[in-house]
Amino acid sequence: MSETFKSTDDARVANSPVRHIPRTLNDAEACRVSAVKDIGDAFLTEISCEQGREFALARTKIEEAVMWAVKGLTR
Repeated sequence: MSETFKSTDDARVANSPVRHIPRTLNDAEACRVSAVKDIGDAFLTEISCEQGREFALARTKIEEAVMWAVKGLTR
């Protein structure tokens, strides 16, 4: 059974997937986040001049992949 908190209690956001206060990353975590974002940016740059629905979808999916990877690393 999960714990319950009053809606005014700060503990209510402790394990929330939608954190109100970001968690401080250690150096290794910050490096991994930066590497993932750099890889995503390089991929986006590689296909940036391409036109068409397929490339628009690819750009969206790359952005989504980076977002999920960063969320996983900063959890």
